Amino acid sequence: MAIKIEKKITGYNVITEEDKAKAAAEQKAHEQKLAEIVQLGEPLSRPEMLVGNTYKIKTPVTEHALYITINDVIMNEGTPQEHRRPFEIFINSKNMDHFQWIVALTRVMSATFRKGGDITFLVEELKSVFEPSGGYFKKGGKYVPSLVAEIGEVLEQHLYQIGMLKKTSPDEHQQKLINEKRAEYLEKHTEEPINAEGFPKSAQLCNKCHTKAAIVMDGCLTCLNCGDSKCG
Repeated sequence: MAIKIEKKITGYNVITEEDKAKAAAEQKAHEQKLAEIVQLGEPLSRPEMLVGNTYKIKTPVTEHALYITINDVIMNEGTPQEHRRPFEIFINSKNMDHFQWIVALTRVMSATFRKGGDITFLVEELKSVFEPSGGYFKKGGKYVPSLVAEIGEVLEQHLYQIGMLKKTSPDEHQQKLINEKRAEYLEKHTEEPINAEGFPKSAQLCNKCHTKAAIVMDGCLTCLNCGDSKCG
């Protein structure tokens, strides 16, 4: 088929078979690169036996208790670097209302555990899930924004226990100051009702530890549980 060129020819380039082969090779390499799956860590294989813990949680949003089992795999067994890390999680309950999403959640979490690498980010992700209709308070006066967030707290508790997370509790001097502040407040407000956890019933919710233990003291909102203060 003949093509009529209407414009003035200012230059030209001859494409050789070598150029075509080079272009095809570059295209193939580019496609292979796009198809590569990035592996963040070496997938863990399941041993014959796992060790783990089962945690019971009872919430106002479920009729029956939930039993959360987290099984761990022992890494570098018999060496100075021996440690435990989560391998799989199961949640069991007589309540079937949340069955579908609980199964989905545990499967995704277990797959993340087995990928290897850092899995501590799951704690913050789960604890930041809020129930649109509002959360609830559990024993101790601590506010929980959702059932998913409480599952995140269980995972956090487990990671503390096996050493993957380190607690940032107040040191000896901070705890002494908190105890003194609590004693001082209760001494000045002897007629104010106290809840089972030892905090004033009129206390507000602390934004840091999510416990109803924040009171106005010396013109400043101070938490009698963790010591957080708006005045620094």
